[in-house]
Amino acid sequence: MTTDLLAAITASARRSAEVRERATDARVRETAAGRAPRGREFVSRLSDSASGHVRVIAECKQRSPSRGILRHPYDPGAIAGGYEKAGAAAISVLTEPTFFDGALDHLSAVRERVGIPLLRKDFITTPFQVVEARAAGADAVLLIAGAFTSRRGREGFDAKVLAALMAEAASQQVAALVEVHSREELQIALDAGATLVGVNSRNLKTLDVNLRVFDELIGEVPDNVTVVAESGLREAEDLRRLRSAGFDAFLIGERFMTTANPGEALAELIAATGAGAI
Repeated sequence: MTTDLLAAITASARRSAEVRERATDARVRETAAGRAPRGREFVSRLSDSASGHVRVIAECKQRSPSRGILRHPYDPGAIAGGYEKAGAAAISVLTEPTFFDGALDHLSAVRERVGIPLLRKDFITTPFQVVEARAAGADAVLLIAGAFTSRRGREGFDAKVLAALMAEAASQQVAALVEVHSREELQIALDAGATLVGVNSRNLKTLDVNLRVFDELIGEVPDNVTVVAESGLREAEDLRRLRSAGFDAFLIGERFMTTANPGEALAELIAATGAGAI
């Protein structure tokens, strides 16, 4: 994914959200008001690494820009049910439609099927998208630090926009998982007040995976921040090593989605680490 493509996806997501907001704002806010998100539970289920459990955010994702269609047919509710049974700490649901074939309906379907906390994974850049996430049943939203480039056209990141979205999430009782890929992005996240950070080994500019990013950034994360390792995680040894390095939890998607039974694949991975599920 080039810088221009990342910007295009983000801009497209923002425009689409603005259209939906004009058409559905009152209805979405009414639905959201009837929800009771568990943002604190989402964080707590990822944070207690001292318990010895392996904490996995298992992902429902139909398509990837780098690998194309991952699963067909795709039933996110059934997949999520398998994840919950296997011991997932939480479930991530892709809702971006153009590049991931996602939909908010997928999130709603998963919410109807499982009781554990849910993460809406999308290119979220507007407060309305956070309200949408709550309305669809999410307990957390993903905020990608690299998406908040300065609107004044300069290189760098707009920490104020990120902080405002984090504040909106807090007001909606929804947790904010702030994703970073570099020291610069990590500092922006911390400056914005992030206490839940995801370190993504996949460079969203190139789609290349560099597992060294985990080792380069974990030492820069303060002790009071819950940190999640994302992308490129396939073997039990990956999880054991990163737990020892200081990571609290792991977000894994493609590793499961390309197997015959994602829930069984999750259960087998957790068992292979030698630690129990949450």
